Amino acid sequence: MDWSPTLDAVDGPVYEGIVEALDRDISSGRLHRGQRLPTHRALARTLGIDLTTVTRAYNEARRRGLTDARVGQGTFVAESRARPAGQAAAGIAVDLSMNLPPSPLEADLEGRIMRGLAALQRDHGFSDLLSYQQAGGSTVDRGIAADWLRRRVRHSEAGRLVISPGTQSALMALLLSVTRPGDVVLTDRLTYPGFKSAAASLGVRLVGVTSDDGGMDPSALAEACHMHSPKAVYLLPTIHNPTTQTIGQARREQLAAAIRRHDLVLIEDDAYGNLEPKVQPIATLIPERSYLAMTLSKCMAPGLRVAHVLTPDRAAASVLSNALRTVSQMPVPLTVALVSRWMADGSADAIISAVAAEAAARQKLAARALSGQSYLAHPKGHHVWLRLPAAWTRAEFAAHVQRQGLAVVTSDSFSVDGEPEHAIRIALGAARNRSELVAALDVLVVALKSPAYASRIV
Repeated sequence: MDWSPTLDAVDGPVYEGIVEALDRDISSGRLHRGQRLPTHRALARTLGIDLTTVTRAYNEARRRGLTDARVGQGTFVAESRARPAGQAAAGIAVDLSMNLPPSPLEADLEGRIMRGLAALQRDHGFSDLLSYQQAGGSTVDRGIAADWLRRRVRHSEAGRLVISPGTQSALMALLLSVTRPGDVVLTDRLTYPGFKSAAASLGVRLVGVTSDDGGMDPSALAEACHMHSPKAVYLLPTIHNPTTQTIGQARREQLAAAIRRHDLVLIEDDAYGNLEPKVQPIATLIPERSYLAMTLSKCMAPGLRVAHVLTPDRAAASVLSNALRTVSQMPVPLTVALVSRWMADGSADAIISAVAAEAAARQKLAARALSGQSYLAHPKGHHVWLRLPAAWTRAEFAAHVQRQGLAVVTSDSFSVDGEPEHAIRIALGAARNRSELVAALDVLVVALKSPAYASRIV
């Protein structure tokens, strides 16, 4: 409550100076998440300025996502800098369908971006970063990434690494590289919709393999190999999307042995691996036949569009780079350079640590709200797999909560074989702050406990 901004001499309006001071003090740690700010009148009196100037400053700060206004309580430093509510789809107050990482203030993404870009401009200039570059990333950037990744993926090396503008482009390029139209790729019966879309566009047929409590069943994998003669298998073994399951080490070894025995190519989607860094990818057990796709979208921010794919060898890296050139020309040089700088100076680790801590806090809130419900979750993940009561159809439930201002995704989007579980995925990261998430979960729980016929009453 005793915060008073230091107003630098600026040419612009005073209200902008207050907003800039607020931004600086949040980034420096002088102000912390959830801290209450002085009232409009108190700050105007302290600064000796007009009340309307402070009101305009507070409104602008809220528009930028720096603060939250709570009716009857005052103005507080925001918990995150996630997108404003106005950017959500029409009629949606809280989007629980987009599996975004949270954007906690501690990550200081905006501050790091501004400082990082300033350093890049000072040290190298932007000219080279605004032109065409190598399809799979420069030698320097691949070397920095390989060193950073090696702490978790021991066989990481620059010559086998390809940098992609996000995992979706990488998956499309991987299918172009290792399959032909009509080939079969095995997956979990519930899998990432982006991979389904990529396979469908290329005429690749996906076959779902039965899982148990330990993950994909190696015996079912073997049976599917005998029946379908697949070319590859696609797995998300760490914080699976959508079921949240993380496969244990023993099952990983069994799956790796089965993949080698049946001469399959492994495409491992490690989207959430940085949130669970002690878990070794399956690809480390069979590197000679594995493509390990590691994105920063789920541990930093999807808008960076930076992913890394570790290939079996240099020849495979060259083939994949050529495919990426067809799909997306090249990764975005400016953001790749920024991420490389973060990997080298420790910023990447700090961002991931802040995102992981916020994800864990939101999972605790979800566990409290969903107590008594049937659901699956990972303590460090961004989503929850919630089973629906039998009285509801999935479509009816999704439509019902949408009328309450919530967006969710039903299991149909993830189903490979047309027999989805009776469940929905709830994403926790897109809510602008924890308070908004708690309110959204409360609405969801009320809907779960409501009789289904209530949704049909006009």
